[in-house]
Amino acid sequence: MQRELYTEEHEDFRETVRAFLAKEVVPHHARWEQQGIVDRRSAWLAAGKAGLLGIAVDERYGGGGSPDFRFAAVLAEEFTRVGASGLAIGLHNDIIGPYLTGLANEEQKQRWLPGFCSGELIGAIAMTEPDTGSDLQAIRTTAVDAGDHYVLNGAKTFISNGILADLVVVVAKTTAEGGAHGLSLLVVERGTPGFERGRNLDKIGQKAQDTAELFFQDVRVPKANLLGEENQGFLYLMRNLAQERLAIAVAAIAGAEFVLAETTAYVKQRTAFGRPLAKLQHVRFEIAELATECAVTRTFVDRCVLEHNRYNLTPVDASMAKWWATELQKRAADRCLQLHGGSGYMSDSAVARAFTDGRVQTIYGGTTEIMKEIIGRSLLG
Repeated sequence: MQRELYTEEHEDFRETVRAFLAKEVVPHHARWEQQGIVDRRSAWLAAGKAGLLGIAVDERYGGGGSPDFRFAAVLAEEFTRVGASGLAIGLHNDIIGPYLTGLANEEQKQRWLPGFCSGELIGAIAMTEPDTGSDLQAIRTTAVDAGDHYVLNGAKTFISNGILADLVVVVAKTTAEGGAHGLSLLVVERGTPGFERGRNLDKIGQKAQDTAELFFQDVRVPKANLLGEENQGFLYLMRNLAQERLAIAVAAIAGAEFVLAETTAYVKQRTAFGRPLAKLQHVRFEIAELATECAVTRTFVDRCVLEHNRYNLTPVDASMAKWWATELQKRAADRCLQLHGGSGYMSDSAVARAFTDGRVQTIYGGTTEIMKEIIGRSLLG
């Protein structure tokens, strides 16, 4: 079926993204994977110059001025198409961006958003902790009111962009009980005394993307770096999760479609027992099943993008999209790797990278099990 999600403007933007990737990302990505980090901050600056950062940020701060989430979807699709996991622009734009545009006051916007849009200031969000995972109710990091500043103490882990980040939105307890009524969001800036970065964690996939431990020891965070109101952090986090999960779903269906396309081409030219694999009924059934699942999932995810643009996307629908699309991505990568045989198990193959890079999709942003719990609770109470 012909997709009806995008206009000519979005397709023009797609060409811009492809040109950027071909010049600034693809030639360097293998090195980034070996090093575990994007070693060229110039790539972030080039992304800003190309208009890929801060698309939803008001133009007066250097952004694109467009809240249309379809531009974010184009970015996710094209980055997935080339396996560019290192440059975490989706995280920067779709997850960090809404906290700055929706909660920052005018002084904060003028201080942070121009650099956010130019690529001079890279963002991260620090929720997950070593002993509590992503359970916000159990967060232990504390921020104690000390007059004109907070004293921040605690540790975070699995923080994407953790090494490169210049602005880290830290979730901390500002009351003794914390939880739903006692969390706040504080922006900790690079170079703040007491803020230390630990290991750049060694992952099984997305190796070019820096994922780090962060430590805060008696960090003095000015009250001027409080995002929104004190003790309202839990509410803010819940409000932004639908977009985060939709962004993951968009990347997931793009990932499933990519690995299916790679495998469809492979089985047409790979021979076994004197004929192409594509002539074997089992292979044809596998491809037929995956193609159908991708087509159905694509239709639902595209509809979710449109509903999000209309401000109608519910947390339940976002959870449905997230768990279904990411589980399909995982399943597609596994089945397609099997069809590639030994060549698919080689680390330099596209299907192997899709297998390892995509595995985390069912985990971050809320696991599949959490997504099902959200959906089930909405239906059954």
